[in-house]
Amino acid sequence: MSEYALEMLGVTKTFSKVTALDNVDLHVKKGEIHALIGENGAGKSTLMKVLSGVYKPDAGTVKINGEVVTVKNPRDAIDKGVSIIYQELSLVPELNAIKNVMLGQEKNKCSIISTKEENEFAGKYLDYASRGTLPSYKIPVKRLSVAQQQMVDIAKSLSYNSKIIVMDEPTDSLTTGEIDRLFEIVRKLKEDGITVIYISHRLEELFALCDRVTVLRDGKYITDANIADIDKDWLISKMIGRDLKDTFPPRHRMESDETVLEVENLTAERFQDVSFKLKKGEILGFGGLVGAGRTEVLRAIFGADRYKSGTIKVFGQEVRITQPNQAVKYGFGFATEDRKTQGLFLNQDIQDNIAAAALNKVSKGGFVDSSKEKVMVQKYFDELQVVAPDINKICKFLSGGNQQKVVLAKWLASECKILFLDEPTRGIDVGAKYEIYLLMDKLVQSGVSIILISSEMPELMGVADRVMVMHEGSLTGELNVDEFSEENIMKLASGEKLE
Repeated sequence: MSEYALEMLGVTKTFSKVTALDNVDLHVKKGEIHALIGENGAGKSTLMKVLSGVYKPDAGTVKINGEVVTVKNPRDAIDKGVSIIYQELSLVPELNAIKNVMLGQEKNKCSIISTKEENEFAGKYLDYASRGTLPSYKIPVKRLSVAQQQMVDIAKSLSYNSKIIVMDEPTDSLTTGEIDRLFEIVRKLKEDGITVIYISHRLEELFALCDRVTVLRDGKYITDANIADIDKDWLISKMIGRDLKDTFPPRHRMESDETVLEVENLTAERFQDVSFKLKKGEILGFGGLVGAGRTEVLRAIFGADRYKSGTIKVFGQEVRITQPNQAVKYGFGFATEDRKTQGLFLNQDIQDNIAAAALNKVSKGGFVDSSKEKVMVQKYFDELQVVAPDINKICKFLSGGNQQKVVLAKWLASECKILFLDEPTRGIDVGAKYEIYLLMDKLVQSGVSIILISSEMPELMGVADRVMVMHEGSLTGELNVDEFSEENIMKLASGEKLE
Protein backbone atom coordinates (compact mmCIF):
# COMPACT_ATOMS: atom_id res chain seq x y z
CA MET A 1 0.00 0.00 0.00
CA SER A 2 1.25 3.47 -0.90
CA GLU A 3 1.94 5.99 1.85
CA TYR A 4 0.48 8.65 -0.42
CA ALA A 5 -3.18 9.50 -0.73
CA LEU A 6 -2.38 11.47 -3.87
CA GLU A 7 0.48 11.63 -6.34
CA MET A 8 0.50 13.88 -9.39
CA LEU A 9 3.55 13.20 -11.52
CA GLY A 10 4.88 15.26 -14.43
CA VAL A 11 1.61 17.12 -14.97
CA THR A 12 1.70 19.54 -17.90
CA LYS A 13 -1.10 21.79 -19.14
CA THR A 14 -1.02 24.50 -21.78
CA PHE A 15 -3.62 27.04 -22.88
CA SER A 16 -2.95 28.40 -26.34
CA LYS A 17 0.63 29.71 -26.07
CA VAL A 18 0.74 29.80 -22.27
CA THR A 19 2.15 26.89 -20.26
CA ALA A 20 0.17 26.90 -17.01
CA LEU A 21 1.74 23.70 -15.64
CA ASP A 22 5.19 22.49 -16.64
CA ASN A 23 6.04 18.94 -15.48
CA VAL A 24 4.60 19.50 -11.97
CA ASP A 25 4.84 16.92 -9.17
CA LEU A 26 2.72 16.78 -6.01
CA HIS A 27 2.99 14.13 -3.28
CA VAL A 28 0.41 14.21 -0.49
CA LYS A 29 0.58 11.68 2.34
CA LYS A 30 -2.49 9.98 3.76
CA GLY A 31 -4.19 11.78 6.62
CA GLU A 32 -2.06 14.93 6.49
CA ILE A 33 -2.88 18.60 6.04
CA HIS A 34 -0.79 19.55 3.03
CA ALA A 35 -0.29 23.18 2.01
CA LEU A 36 -0.10 24.04 -1.69
CA ILE A 37 1.28 27.53 -2.17
CA GLY A 38 2.73 29.88 -4.74
CA GLU A 39 2.21 33.37 -6.08
CA ASN A 40 -0.92 34.17 -8.06
CA GLY A 41 -0.49 32.51 -11.43
CA ALA A 42 1.88 29.86 -10.06
CA GLY A 43 -0.47 27.08 -11.19
CA LYS A 44 -2.17 26.01 -7.97
CA SER A 45 -5.74 26.32 -9.20
CA THR A 46 -4.92 24.79 -12.57
CA LEU A 47 -3.32 21.77 -10.88
CA MET A 48 -6.39 21.28 -8.70
CA LYS A 49 -8.68 21.60 -11.73
CA VAL A 50 -6.70 18.79 -13.35
CA LEU A 51 -7.21 16.74 -10.20
CA SER A 52 -10.95 17.48 -10.18
CA GLY A 53 -11.43 16.64 -13.86
CA VAL A 54 -12.23 20.21 -14.96
CA TYR A 55 -9.10 20.21 -17.16
CA LYS A 56 -7.55 17.31 -19.04
CA PRO A 57 -3.74 17.39 -18.70
CA ASP A 58 -1.53 17.36 -21.81
CA ALA A 59 0.83 15.00 -20.01
CA GLY A 60 1.34 13.44 -16.60
CA THR A 61 -0.01 10.81 -14.24
CA VAL A 62 -2.44 10.97 -11.33
CA LYS A 63 -2.36 8.31 -8.62
CA ILE A 64 -4.88 7.93 -5.80
CA ASN A 65 -3.79 5.54 -3.05
CA GLY A 66 -1.04 4.26 -5.33
CA GLU A 67 -3.38 3.44 -8.22
CA VAL A 68 -3.11 5.24 -11.55
CA VAL A 69 -6.42 6.91 -12.38
CA THR A 70 -7.89 8.97 -15.18
CA VAL A 71 -10.23 11.67 -13.88
CA LYS A 72 -12.74 12.29 -16.66
CA ASN A 73 -14.87 15.02 -15.09
CA PRO A 74 -15.79 16.53 -11.69
CA ARG A 75 -18.37 13.80 -10.98
CA ASP A 76 -15.73 11.17 -11.69
CA ALA A 77 -13.36 12.91 -9.24
CA ILE A 78 -16.06 12.76 -6.55
CA ASP A 79 -16.60 9.06 -7.26
CA LYS A 80 -12.86 8.55 -6.77
CA GLY A 81 -13.01 10.25 -3.37
CA VAL A 82 -11.81 13.75 -4.26
CA SER A 83 -13.79 16.92 -3.41
CA ILE A 84 -12.80 20.55 -3.91
CA ILE A 85 -14.24 23.40 -1.85
CA TYR A 86 -13.65 26.43 -4.01
CA GLN A 87 -13.26 30.03 -2.87
CA GLU A 88 -16.66 30.71 -4.44
CA LEU A 89 -18.77 28.14 -2.61
CA SER A 90 -20.80 25.70 -4.73
CA LEU A 91 -24.13 26.09 -2.94
CA VAL A 92 -27.61 26.97 -4.20
CA PRO A 93 -28.50 30.09 -2.15
CA GLU A 94 -32.26 29.52 -2.15
CA LEU A 95 -32.01 25.94 -0.85
CA ASN A 96 -31.49 25.00 2.78
CA ALA A 97 -28.49 23.13 4.16
CA ILE A 98 -30.19 19.72 3.95
CA LYS A 99 -31.13 20.19 0.30
CA ASN A 100 -27.66 21.50 -0.60
CA VAL A 101 -25.99 18.45 0.91
CA MET A 102 -28.42 16.18 -0.92
CA LEU A 103 -27.89 17.71 -4.38
CA GLY A 104 -27.09 14.84 -6.74
CA GLN A 105 -27.90 12.27 -4.07
CA GLU A 106 -31.69 12.41 -4.12
CA LYS A 107 -32.07 8.76 -5.14
CA ASN A 108 -30.84 5.54 -3.61
CA LYS A 109 -30.45 2.34 -5.62
CA CYS A 110 -34.13 1.58 -5.71
CA SER A 111 -36.20 4.67 -5.05
CA ILE A 112 -36.39 8.34 -4.17
CA ILE A 113 -35.05 9.04 -0.69
CA SER A 114 -37.69 10.13 1.79
CA THR A 115 -37.58 13.41 3.68
CA LYS A 116 -36.81 11.52 6.87
CA GLU A 117 -33.90 9.74 5.19
CA GLU A 118 -32.65 13.04 3.79
CA ASN A 119 -32.73 14.67 7.21
CA GLU A 120 -30.90 11.76 8.82
CA PHE A 121 -28.30 11.42 6.07
CA ALA A 122 -27.50 15.11 5.59
CA GLY A 123 -27.93 15.91 9.28
CA LYS A 124 -25.15 13.48 10.19
CA TYR A 125 -22.62 15.36 8.06
CA LEU A 126 -23.93 18.80 9.00
CA ASP A 127 -23.59 17.90 12.67
CA TYR A 128 -19.98 16.85 12.04
CA ALA A 129 -19.02 19.97 10.07
CA SER A 130 -20.88 22.59 12.11
CA ARG A 131 -20.60 21.17 15.62
CA GLY A 132 -23.99 22.61 16.40
CA THR A 133 -23.17 26.19 15.35
CA LEU A 134 -25.67 26.43 12.47
CA PRO A 135 -28.91 28.16 13.53
CA SER A 136 -30.99 25.75 11.42
CA TYR A 137 -30.54 23.18 8.68
CA LYS A 138 -33.84 24.24 7.11
CA ILE A 139 -33.39 27.91 6.26
CA PRO A 140 -32.01 29.09 2.88
CA VAL A 141 -28.21 29.07 3.02
CA LYS A 142 -28.18 32.67 1.71
CA ARG A 143 -29.25 33.65 5.24
CA LEU A 144 -26.16 32.03 6.73
CA SER A 145 -22.80 33.74 7.20
CA VAL A 146 -19.93 32.88 4.85
CA ALA A 147 -18.36 30.72 7.58
CA GLN A 148 -21.62 28.84 8.09
CA GLN A 149 -22.04 28.34 4.34
CA GLN A 150 -18.53 26.93 4.31
CA MET A 151 -19.57 24.37 6.91
CA VAL A 152 -22.41 23.29 4.64
CA ASP A 153 -19.97 22.89 1.75
CA ILE A 154 -17.67 20.77 3.95
CA ALA A 155 -20.65 18.61 4.97
CA LYS A 156 -21.54 18.24 1.31
CA SER A 157 -18.01 17.03 0.50
CA LEU A 158 -18.05 14.55 3.37
CA SER A 159 -21.42 13.18 2.24
CA TYR A 160 -19.70 12.00 -0.96
CA ASN A 161 -17.43 9.85 1.23
CA SER A 162 -14.46 11.97 0.15
CA LYS A 163 -11.04 10.89 1.36
CA ILE A 164 -9.21 13.88 -0.15
CA ILE A 165 -10.65 17.37 0.36
CA VAL A 166 -9.10 20.43 -1.27
CA MET A 167 -9.77 23.81 0.38
CA ASP A 168 -9.04 26.82 -1.84
CA GLU A 169 -8.46 30.04 0.17
CA PRO A 170 -11.04 28.98 2.79
CA THR A 171 -10.39 31.85 5.24
CA ASP A 172 -10.45 34.72 2.76
CA SER A 173 -13.73 36.22 4.02
CA LEU A 174 -13.70 34.95 7.61
CA THR A 175 -13.20 36.71 10.94
CA THR A 176 -10.53 35.58 13.39
CA GLY A 177 -13.06 33.62 15.46
CA GLU A 178 -14.47 31.94 12.36
CA ILE A 179 -10.97 30.98 11.23
CA ASP A 180 -10.34 29.32 14.61
CA ARG A 181 -13.54 27.26 14.21
CA LEU A 182 -12.54 26.26 10.68
CA PHE A 183 -9.15 25.10 11.95
CA GLU A 184 -10.92 22.91 14.53
CA ILE A 185 -12.92 21.28 11.73
CA VAL A 186 -9.83 20.73 9.56
CA ARG A 187 -7.92 19.16 12.46
CA LYS A 188 -10.90 16.91 13.14
CA LEU A 189 -10.87 15.80 9.50
CA LYS A 190 -7.21 14.89 9.86
CA GLU A 191 -7.91 12.91 13.05
CA ASP A 192 -10.54 10.92 11.17
CA GLY A 193 -8.15 10.01 8.37
CA ILE A 194 -9.25 12.57 5.77
CA THR A 195 -6.43 14.08 3.70
CA VAL A 196 -6.67 17.85 3.30
CA ILE A 197 -4.93 19.95 0.63
CA TYR A 198 -4.95 23.53 1.90
CA ILE A 199 -4.40 26.47 -0.46
CA SER A 200 -3.85 29.86 1.18
CA HIS A 201 -1.86 33.06 0.65
CA ARG A 202 -1.80 33.62 4.42
CA LEU A 203 1.51 32.08 5.37
CA GLU A 204 0.88 32.31 9.12
CA GLU A 205 -2.05 29.91 8.68
CA LEU A 206 0.19 27.29 7.11
CA PHE A 207 2.52 27.27 10.08
CA ALA A 208 -0.43 27.03 12.49
CA LEU A 209 -2.25 24.25 10.68
CA CYS A 210 -0.33 22.28 8.07
CA ASP A 211 2.07 19.32 8.21
CA ARG A 212 3.87 19.70 4.88
CA VAL A 213 4.01 22.19 2.02
CA THR A 214 4.58 22.09 -1.73
CA VAL A 215 5.69 25.27 -3.51
CA LEU A 216 4.88 26.10 -7.14
CA ARG A 217 6.33 29.00 -9.11
CA ASP A 218 5.59 30.01 -12.70
CA GLY A 219 3.80 26.73 -13.35
CA LYS A 220 6.70 24.62 -12.08
CA TYR A 221 7.28 22.46 -9.01
CA ILE A 222 9.94 24.14 -6.85
CA THR A 223 10.18 22.13 -3.64
CA ASP A 224 8.33 20.51 -0.76
CA ALA A 225 9.16 20.42 2.93
CA ASN A 226 7.96 19.62 6.42
CA ILE A 227 6.47 22.74 7.97
CA ALA A 228 8.39 22.07 11.19
CA ASP A 229 11.69 22.32 9.30
CA ILE A 230 11.22 25.73 7.65
CA ASP A 231 10.42 29.36 8.46
CA LYS A 232 8.47 32.13 6.74
CA ASP A 233 11.50 33.77 5.09
CA TRP A 234 12.57 30.47 3.50
CA LEU A 235 9.05 29.90 2.21
CA ILE A 236 8.78 33.39 0.70
CA SER A 237 12.14 33.05 -1.05
CA LYS A 238 10.99 29.77 -2.65
CA MET A 239 7.67 31.30 -3.71
CA ILE A 240 9.05 34.39 -5.41
CA GLY A 241 12.51 33.14 -6.39
CA ARG A 242 14.34 35.87 -4.54
CA ASP A 243 14.84 37.16 -1.02
CA LEU A 244 12.20 39.61 0.09
CA LYS A 245 14.16 41.56 2.66
CA ASP A 246 11.26 43.68 3.84
CA THR A 247 7.54 42.98 3.73
CA PHE A 248 6.87 46.63 2.89
CA PRO A 249 8.95 48.81 0.55
CA PRO A 250 10.39 52.11 1.82
CA ARG A 251 7.73 54.83 1.89
CA HIS A 252 8.39 58.24 0.37
CA ARG A 253 6.11 60.21 2.66
CA MET A 254 4.75 63.37 1.09
CA GLU A 255 4.41 66.51 3.19
CA SER A 256 1.50 68.68 2.07
CA ASP A 257 -0.98 70.93 3.82
CA GLU A 258 -3.42 70.82 0.90
CA THR A 259 -6.68 69.14 1.85
CA VAL A 260 -8.21 67.24 -1.07
CA LEU A 261 -11.14 65.67 0.78
CA GLU A 262 -12.90 66.89 3.91
CA VAL A 263 -15.76 64.97 5.50
CA GLU A 264 -17.76 66.47 8.37
CA ASN A 265 -20.34 64.68 10.52
CA LEU A 266 -21.27 62.22 7.80
CA THR A 267 -24.15 60.01 9.00
CA ALA A 268 -26.01 57.10 7.44
CA GLU A 269 -27.77 53.95 8.59
CA ARG A 270 -24.54 52.06 9.35
CA PHE A 271 -22.36 54.92 10.66
CA GLN A 272 -22.68 58.26 12.41
CA ASP A 273 -20.82 61.61 12.76
CA VAL A 274 -17.77 60.57 10.76
CA SER A 275 -15.32 63.44 10.22
CA PHE A 276 -11.81 63.40 8.74
CA LYS A 277 -9.49 65.14 6.28
CA LEU A 278 -7.35 63.64 3.52
CA LYS A 279 -4.21 65.50 2.41
CA LYS A 280 -2.67 65.56 -1.05
CA GLY A 281 -0.23 62.67 -1.56
CA GLU A 282 -1.27 60.98 1.70
CA ILE A 283 -2.16 57.36 2.43
CA LEU A 284 -4.86 57.46 5.10
CA GLY A 285 -5.58 54.07 6.61
CA PHE A 286 -8.96 52.96 7.95
CA GLY A 287 -8.80 50.20 10.56
CA GLY A 288 -11.47 48.37 12.52
CA LEU A 289 -13.16 45.03 12.87
CA VAL A 290 -15.42 43.54 10.20
CA GLY A 291 -18.75 45.40 10.27
CA ALA A 292 -17.31 48.58 11.82
CA GLY A 293 -18.64 50.68 8.94
CA ARG A 294 -15.44 51.49 7.06
CA THR A 295 -16.61 50.35 3.63
CA GLU A 296 -20.00 51.98 4.13
CA VAL A 297 -18.37 55.38 4.71
CA LEU A 298 -16.40 55.19 1.47
CA ARG A 299 -19.43 53.95 -0.48
CA ALA A 300 -21.45 56.93 0.76
CA ILE A 301 -18.73 59.40 -0.25
CA PHE A 302 -18.48 57.71 -3.67
CA GLY A 303 -22.24 57.94 -4.25
CA ALA A 304 -22.84 54.17 -4.18
CA ASP A 305 -25.01 54.49 -1.01
CA ARG A 306 -27.10 57.35 0.31
CA TYR A 307 -26.25 59.21 3.50
CA LYS A 308 -28.62 61.10 5.80
CA SER A 309 -26.60 64.15 6.78
CA GLY A 310 -23.16 65.70 6.83
CA THR A 311 -20.97 67.53 4.32
CA ILE A 312 -18.34 66.45 1.82
CA LYS A 313 -15.82 68.88 0.34
CA VAL A 314 -13.61 67.94 -2.61
CA PHE A 315 -10.65 70.28 -3.22
CA GLY A 316 -12.44 72.82 -1.01
CA GLN A 317 -15.75 72.66 -2.89
CA GLU A 318 -18.82 71.28 -1.10
CA VAL A 319 -20.39 68.54 -3.20
CA ARG A 320 -23.35 66.19 -3.02
CA ILE A 321 -22.46 62.98 -4.88
CA THR A 322 -25.45 60.71 -5.48
CA GLN A 323 -24.04 58.41 -8.17
CA PRO A 324 -20.60 56.82 -8.75
CA ASN A 325 -20.28 58.40 -12.21
CA GLN A 326 -20.43 61.81 -10.49
CA ALA A 327 -17.64 60.72 -8.15
CA VAL A 328 -15.49 59.74 -11.14
CA LYS A 329 -16.01 63.22 -12.63
CA TYR A 330 -14.83 64.76 -9.35
CA GLY A 331 -11.63 62.68 -9.57
CA PHE A 332 -12.46 59.67 -7.41
CA GLY A 333 -11.57 56.04 -8.03
CA PHE A 334 -12.75 53.06 -5.96
CA ALA A 335 -11.12 49.62 -6.03
CA THR A 336 -13.78 47.66 -4.16
CA GLU A 337 -13.21 44.76 -1.81
CA ASP A 338 -15.09 42.29 -4.02
CA ARG A 339 -13.25 42.69 -7.29
CA LYS A 340 -15.05 39.80 -8.99
CA THR A 341 -18.60 41.11 -8.61
CA GLN A 342 -18.04 44.86 -8.20
CA GLY A 343 -14.66 45.65 -9.73
CA LEU A 344 -14.50 43.70 -12.99
CA PHE A 345 -16.51 42.59 -15.99
CA LEU A 346 -15.25 39.03 -15.64
CA ASN A 347 -16.52 37.84 -19.00
CA GLN A 348 -14.94 40.75 -20.87
CA ASP A 349 -11.30 41.19 -21.79
CA ILE A 350 -8.57 43.23 -20.15
CA GLN A 351 -8.95 46.05 -22.68
CA ASP A 352 -12.64 46.56 -21.94
CA ASN A 353 -12.02 46.53 -18.18
CA ILE A 354 -9.11 48.97 -18.13
CA ALA A 355 -10.91 51.39 -20.44
CA ALA A 356 -14.23 51.23 -18.56
CA ALA A 357 -13.70 54.34 -16.39
CA ALA A 358 -11.78 56.34 -18.98
CA LEU A 359 -13.80 56.11 -22.19
CA ASN A 360 -14.24 59.88 -22.18
CA LYS A 361 -10.49 60.21 -22.69
CA VAL A 362 -10.54 58.17 -25.90
CA SER A 363 -13.91 59.29 -27.29
CA LYS A 364 -15.09 62.09 -29.55
CA GLY A 365 -18.68 62.89 -30.43
CA GLY A 366 -19.88 59.87 -28.51
CA PHE A 367 -17.69 57.42 -30.46
CA VAL A 368 -14.70 55.56 -29.07
CA ASP A 369 -11.45 55.84 -31.00
CA SER A 370 -10.38 52.20 -30.84
CA SER A 371 -6.75 52.91 -31.71
CA LYS A 372 -6.43 55.50 -28.91
CA GLU A 373 -8.19 53.13 -26.52
CA LYS A 374 -5.75 50.35 -27.32
CA VAL A 375 -2.72 52.62 -26.81
CA MET A 376 -4.08 53.83 -23.45
CA VAL A 377 -4.87 50.32 -22.24
CA GLN A 378 -1.52 48.91 -23.40
CA LYS A 379 0.28 51.65 -21.45
CA TYR A 380 -1.27 50.63 -18.11
CA PHE A 381 -1.15 46.92 -18.95
CA ASP A 382 2.62 47.26 -19.37
CA GLU A 383 3.11 49.65 -16.46
CA LEU A 384 1.42 47.32 -13.96
CA GLN A 385 3.06 44.25 -15.52
CA VAL A 386 -0.17 42.29 -15.84
CA VAL A 387 0.73 38.65 -16.47
CA ALA A 388 -1.34 37.70 -19.51
CA PRO A 389 -0.62 36.96 -23.19
CA ASP A 390 -2.16 40.28 -24.28
CA ILE A 391 -4.93 42.78 -23.51
CA ASN A 392 -7.51 40.53 -25.18
CA LYS A 393 -7.37 37.94 -22.39
CA ILE A 394 -10.74 37.42 -20.67
CA CYS A 395 -10.49 38.59 -17.04
CA LYS A 396 -12.12 35.57 -15.41
CA PHE A 397 -9.12 33.50 -16.54
CA LEU A 398 -6.58 35.72 -14.76
CA SER A 399 -5.13 34.96 -11.34
CA GLY A 400 -6.40 36.97 -8.36
CA GLY A 401 -3.32 39.19 -8.27
CA ASN A 402 -3.56 40.01 -11.97
CA GLN A 403 -7.28 40.69 -11.69
CA GLN A 404 -6.45 43.22 -8.98
CA LYS A 405 -3.83 44.82 -11.23
CA VAL A 406 -6.50 45.24 -13.92
CA VAL A 407 -8.80 46.93 -11.38
CA LEU A 408 -6.04 49.33 -10.39
CA ALA A 409 -5.10 49.95 -14.03
CA LYS A 410 -8.71 50.97 -14.69
CA TRP A 411 -8.51 53.73 -12.10
CA LEU A 412 -5.03 54.82 -13.17
CA ALA A 413 -6.36 55.19 -16.70
CA SER A 414 -9.13 57.45 -15.36
CA GLU A 415 -6.37 59.68 -13.90
CA CYS A 416 -8.18 59.84 -10.56
CA LYS A 417 -6.80 62.11 -7.86
CA ILE A 418 -8.45 60.43 -4.85
CA LEU A 419 -8.30 56.64 -4.80
CA PHE A 420 -10.21 54.42 -2.38
CA LEU A 421 -8.64 50.98 -1.88
CA ASP A 422 -10.84 48.52 0.03
CA GLU A 423 -8.80 45.46 1.12
CA PRO A 424 -6.64 45.73 -2.04
CA THR A 425 -4.36 42.80 -1.14
CA ARG A 426 -7.01 40.36 0.06
CA GLY A 427 -6.66 36.99 -1.62
CA ILE A 428 -3.32 37.68 -3.28
CA ASP A 429 0.15 36.42 -2.49
CA VAL A 430 3.07 38.11 -0.83
CA GLY A 431 4.90 38.95 -4.07
CA ALA A 432 1.85 40.59 -5.65
CA LYS A 433 1.21 42.48 -2.41
CA TYR A 434 4.68 43.98 -2.56
CA GLU A 435 4.06 45.15 -6.13
CA ILE A 436 0.81 46.84 -5.07
CA TYR A 437 2.57 48.59 -2.17
CA LEU A 438 5.18 49.88 -4.64
CA LEU A 439 2.41 51.14 -6.90
CA MET A 440 0.68 52.93 -4.00
CA ASP A 441 3.95 54.66 -3.12
CA LYS A 442 4.44 55.69 -6.75
CA LEU A 443 0.90 57.09 -6.90
CA VAL A 444 1.24 59.28 -3.82
CA GLN A 445 4.55 60.62 -5.13
CA SER A 446 2.64 61.76 -8.22
CA GLY A 447 0.12 63.59 -6.01
CA VAL A 448 -2.67 61.01 -5.79
CA SER A 449 -4.29 60.71 -2.34
CA ILE A 450 -5.29 57.26 -1.08
CA ILE A 451 -7.68 55.97 1.55
CA LEU A 452 -6.80 52.37 2.41
CA ILE A 453 -9.17 50.02 4.21
CA SER A 454 -7.35 46.97 5.55
CA SER A 455 -8.13 44.34 8.17
CA GLU A 456 -4.43 43.49 8.37
CA MET A 457 -2.85 45.68 11.03
CA PRO A 458 0.75 45.17 9.80
CA GLU A 459 -0.39 46.40 6.37
CA LEU A 460 -1.96 49.54 7.81
CA MET A 461 1.17 50.33 9.81
CA GLY A 462 3.46 49.41 6.92
CA VAL A 463 2.01 51.73 4.27
CA ALA A 464 -0.22 54.40 5.86
CA ASP A 465 0.77 57.90 6.98
CA ARG A 466 -2.12 58.07 9.45
CA VAL A 467 -4.73 55.55 10.59
CA MET A 468 -8.35 56.30 11.50
CA VAL A 469 -10.02 53.50 13.49
CA MET A 470 -13.74 52.72 13.56
CA HIS A 471 -15.93 50.78 15.98
CA GLU A 472 -19.62 50.05 15.43
CA GLY A 473 -20.10 52.90 12.96
CA SER A 474 -18.14 55.57 14.82
CA LEU A 475 -14.60 56.87 14.58
CA THR A 476 -12.88 56.04 17.85
CA GLY A 477 -9.47 57.55 17.24
CA GLU A 478 -6.69 58.72 14.95
CA LEU A 479 -3.12 57.42 15.08
CA ASN A 480 -0.02 59.10 13.70
CA VAL A 481 3.04 57.09 12.66
CA ASP A 482 4.72 57.41 16.06
CA GLU A 483 1.58 55.98 17.69
CA PHE A 484 1.28 52.93 15.43
CA SER A 485 1.02 49.61 17.25
CA GLU A 486 -1.26 46.61 16.96
CA GLU A 487 -2.28 47.16 20.59
CA ASN A 488 -3.40 50.75 19.92
CA ILE A 489 -5.34 49.77 16.79
CA MET A 490 -7.05 46.87 18.56
CA LYS A 491 -8.01 49.03 21.55
CA LEU A 492 -9.65 51.60 19.31
CA ALA A 493 -11.24 48.90 17.13
CA SER A 494 -12.80 47.44 20.30
CA GLY A 495 -14.27 50.79 21.32
CA GLU A 496 -11.70 51.56 24.03
CA LYS A 497 -10.00 54.90 24.47
CA LEU A 498 -6.23 55.27 24.51
CA GLU A 499 -4.70 56.45 27.76
